[in-house]
Amino acid sequence: MAYRLGIDTGGTFTDATLIDEETGDVHVGKVSSTPRDPSLGFMEATRRILGEAEIEPTKVGYIVHGTTVVTNAIIEGKTARTGFITTGGFRDLLEIARQIRPSLYDLQFEKPRPLVPRYLCFGVPERLDARGKILEPLDEKAVSVAASQLRREGVKSIAVCLLHAYTNPVHEQRVGEILRRDFPEAMVSLSSEVSPEFREYFRASTTVINACIRPVAARYLENIQARLREEGLMAQLLVMQSSGGVLTFGAAAKKPVFLVESGPAAGVIAATYLGDTLGHPNVISFDMGGTTAKAGLVQDGRPQVTKDYEVGATAQAGAGGARGGGYPIRTPVIDLVEIGAGGGSIAWIDPGGVLRVGPHSAGADPGPVCYGKGGEEPTITDANLVLGRLNPDYFLGGEIALDAEAARKAIQQKCADPLGLDPVEAAHGIVEIANAAMVNALRLVSVQRGYDPREFVLVAFGGAGPVHACRLSAEMEIPTTLIPMSPGTTSAMGLLVTDLKHDYSTTFICQVDKLDLKEVATAFCNMEQQGREILEEEGVQDKDKDFLRQVDMRYVGQSYELTVPLSGTEFTPAGIEALLVRFHREHDRAYGYSAPEEPAEFVNLRLSAIGRIAKPRLRSLDSNLDAPALKISRPVYFSERNGFVDCPIYDRYNLAAGNIVDGPAIVEEVDSTTVIHPGYRGIVDTYGNLILTGE
Repeated sequence: MAYRLGIDTGGTFTDATLIDEETGDVHVGKVSSTPRDPSLGFMEATRRILGEAEIEPTKVGYIVHGTTVVTNAIIEGKTARTGFITTGGFRDLLEIARQIRPSLYDLQFEKPRPLVPRYLCFGVPERLDARGKILEPLDEKAVSVAASQLRREGVKSIAVCLLHAYTNPVHEQRVGEILRRDFPEAMVSLSSEVSPEFREYFRASTTVINACIRPVAARYLENIQARLREEGLMAQLLVMQSSGGVLTFGAAAKKPVFLVESGPAAGVIAATYLGDTLGHPNVISFDMGGTTAKAGLVQDGRPQVTKDYEVGATAQAGAGGARGGGYPIRTPVIDLVEIGAGGGSIAWIDPGGVLRVGPHSAGADPGPVCYGKGGEEPTITDANLVLGRLNPDYFLGGEIALDAEAARKAIQQKCADPLGLDPVEAAHGIVEIANAAMVNALRLVSVQRGYDPREFVLVAFGGAGPVHACRLSAEMEIPTTLIPMSPGTTSAMGLLVTDLKHDYSTTFICQVDKLDLKEVATAFCNMEQQGREILEEEGVQDKDKDFLRQVDMRYVGQSYELTVPLSGTEFTPAGIEALLVRFHREHDRAYGYSAPEEPAEFVNLRLSAIGRIAKPRLRSLDSNLDAPALKISRPVYFSERNGFVDCPIYDRYNLAAGNIVDGPAIVEEVDSTTVIHPGYRGIVDTYGNLILTGE
């Protein structure tokens, strides 16, 4: 078994990457997504890439999947019927939620509807104090009554979140036992297993999300596994999780809340891998697909991870977004800013006569107007086609013929005429509005987090990312931009360069100068033992196991905390002092100040159990100096030249290492197009990556 297959299901396209572990040969493929049943697109991409590469299914050892099924189920309200059991007196926990809103003065704002209606929420008598001491024993009869009522209501899944179960799960575990005895058909999610941290609403929300999507995720993953086995693919099946590692299908089916940002996380991992391989530990990942654009930041070779994430129809991704518009989860998620600005994002005129772009998308069906599949609303892809930046005869290698005239007419009717503009001016306006939105996303993930983007390399990918990369790097003053080979399928490649990963956490609130270091070490050892056991079940050898320790810290009196890495040698007074120095430095970076004279405290202990998987290596570019890279030239619009210029068009597959492409120029390949603006130069490196720099 010498091949690895990565399948990334996006809103518009499903991407596939097949890597030969022995030679490093890479095969890529792209098919339209099937939103009604994403598994159909998954299987079509699998069949196509194996057929085109002429690879027997039995030779595939790993299949790694990135999916948006979990997120889409929540956004579209297609979750399973779920019940909720909590401590007596806290039945309205989900209804009350938080007293915050995304826009402070928006009097029309309505909180998202709870995922569990009130009549399916039950409080059972029991009580622990904040240190886990039993104040009131669990009323087991009340649990049985709740189970009977939930069974009559036909629920498929049950979330359990008892007060202070994070510090002593004994009552919660007993509730789980009773539910499994009295209602064995239901899937039960316990907060002490899903998210054992303090702050009851966040813990409850995380557990409820896990419960309501668990039947959906389990059915989806089981369906894919069955279809793969029917096709003769007996490979190990893994799925990307939000924090950047992978889980087995079995583990993912039990804790699908860890898959909320599965697909987008793969792109950041790919950017991390490329940066590490090429000697760029600090990179900004920019992934622009057909539906959305996503930005993430990697510092010192590690993606930034957040625990303040919301999912839902009005949620904004990443800690930089306004909070209160979605359902919060407290599991590690790669810190992404995601906006509705993909190639299929629709351009429209608002009631005030202003041109806008997104967040609505034409998606995969019907897609942009130029696809000729019934779309009537102009999109960013249509605008780029009108500007000459896309080749109508070579989109997806010629698989889809683009109708430039239809795109032009749609832009004229829907955008240009209402604004009194020429269609080309309107198309340029659409692109620049989209660019402005994407620049804002890049600022949110860098400047707003306390990072200087000029110290980072922009890694741009996705089908549409390289089209817009030059303008974005110019606006952000980023000196170097990297366009990987096959950028349209880079996220799928990211699935194949990550490790098995299981995240654990426990609340441990204690002032630093009062710490019992043995108690801290014991807590970490307990989590490490859990991780070690599950990695052993997954067949990971001891030499491939690694454990990353982190601590959530804050100044005493603060409401929120920062995560600081902890090395294994720091369970000593000197080590704790070094940890404090790092905390003060991180606080200064995040908030612009620190207060070393103030007492600090631990809040949560975190551990990631990592099972190392051998990474496929980048293959050096074959020198093919005899093949002409220059294909033709065509008129392309650049605002820097105040109109269309005769622009050379290059075939990326015929560019050799060391080749230099001066802008303005277009570099075409099957799954994407790179636009090199005037004043920029592209240099092809040893691995075929295109390095863009300003002249």
